[in-house]
Amino acid sequence: MSAIKDFMTRSPHAIGHDQSLKLAHERMHQFGIRHLPVLDGGVLVGVLSERDIALIGAISPGQAEQTTVEEAMSAEPYAVEPDTDVQTVVARMAERKYGCAVVMENHKVAGVFTSTDALSMLAVLLRDLKDSPALKRYAHGASEKRK
Repeated sequence: MSAIKDFMTRSPHAIGHDQSLKLAHERMHQFGIRHLPVLDGGVLVGVLSERDIALIGAISPGQAEQTTVEEAMSAEPYAVEPDTDVQTVVARMAERKYGCAVVMENHKVAGVFTSTDALSMLAVLLRDLKDSPALKRYAHGASEKRK
């Protein structure tokens, strides 16, 4: 298979742990992203997702300026090296229900691989395998499970 570095979004935007959720939300909106690696002095300490911000907004409406990223982030980010096999990363993300994997190179954020990246990759694979007997067997098995 291929390395995660071939499928990740390179040079992602990040945010400091002490920044406000309002700033994080503005950055996400500005750059059209749903995940931000969270740094403390250049060290990865978490990941903040759009979902994290929405949860805080539901619990404490109007508190985005006073709430820090650190208070809302997931403190145990799934981090991998650039040469990690993409199948390994996708399997782990599915197993643990992670929304993203942060790709780290030399202790710095090199990229982010998100569920959207995985779905884009799946779309290409399905297009290329549309007449595959293995895919048809899988589709048949999946429809049997839904009954």
